Amino acid sequence: MTQQKIPATVITGFLGAGKTTLIRNLLTNAGGRRLALIINEFGDVGVDGEILKGCGQDACREEDVIELANGCICCTVADDFVPTMKKLLDRPDPPQHIIIETSGLALPQPLVRAFNWPEIKPRVTVDGVVTVVDAKALSEGRFADDEQALADQRAADPTLDHENPIEELFEDQLNCADMVILNKTDLLGTDEQSVLAAGLRPRLRPGTRLVAARNGVVDVAALIGSNSAAEDDMANRLSHHEMEGEEQHDHDDFVSFVVPLGEIPDKAALLARIEAAIRTHDILRLKGFASVSGQPARLLVQAVGPRLNSYFDRPWKTDEARSGALVVIGEKHMDRAAIEALLRG
Repeated sequence: MTQQKIPATVITGFLGAGKTTLIRNLLTNAGGRRLALIINEFGDVGVDGEILKGCGQDACREEDVIELANGCICCTVADDFVPTMKKLLDRPDPPQHIIIETSGLALPQPLVRAFNWPEIKPRVTVDGVVTVVDAKALSEGRFADDEQALADQRAADPTLDHENPIEELFEDQLNCADMVILNKTDLLGTDEQSVLAAGLRPRLRPGTRLVAARNGVVDVAALIGSNSAAEDDMANRLSHHEMEGEEQHDHDDFVSFVVPLGEIPDKAALLARIEAAIRTHDILRLKGFASVSGQPARLLVQAVGPRLNSYFDRPWKTDEARSGALVVIGEKHMDRAAIEALLRG
């Protein structure tokens, strides 16, 4: 008998689009499936992994949450991703479904292509690629350029290339998707959402589903079970680099660094400093944890563009050092020294 392949869902999307929230909702409604999570972050502090490990869901045990923090998953498939998949598949009790959350800066195409490696191809398949889009950010033009203006400028001077790295990455994530989730639609008006969806649909491959969501809530039956076998359909999911004949994806356009934090005496003052740093510097994404004096729980901080959220996510463990750190992600011209000084106060 032919062994049935284990399905894997790749969840990609730009920084702060809501991938981790989507996965938490998936775990809550797993319907008895035994899941494993592979999480890749651009940065040295595993914030997303810590959030998911603390979600307390039976569908995914803490030992089934695997973090790959040695660089972008699309650039480390041979060294990190394929060996990790082999270890999962070789377990006496392998998962029934694998969820892979990519870094917000990852190209999904090389990751999906890696499912064709002989070591894993007979045993696992890409059930579907899900791209999460921050609807509010897109409506503000933060992560998308005016395509018509770009086309007009190129027609006038074909030697010009006006695509910035974020726009190119965004299009690559859309082009690989089986489903695009237009998340955070609660921040849009009804007419605004309709206009945004209408503008997004022509950018998707034929057959790609476009789903509106609030707070990452999507029916699990729609998320998994697509049986797309995306690894066998790479000719229809090319990235910019592949279409332009380039062989590698380069992250030199982005930088990521960690700002360690000691005990924070005042939560409000910390959040004010973070808002000031975002307002005055080119920060795309900020996330991390902080220890606030007098509080028994750690403070989780998440920021995308100008939007900042924070909450106490779980109590500090008895054997855990009460310290904090913030991961800052942005374009390479950021003033790191100024940002660090501002965040530390």
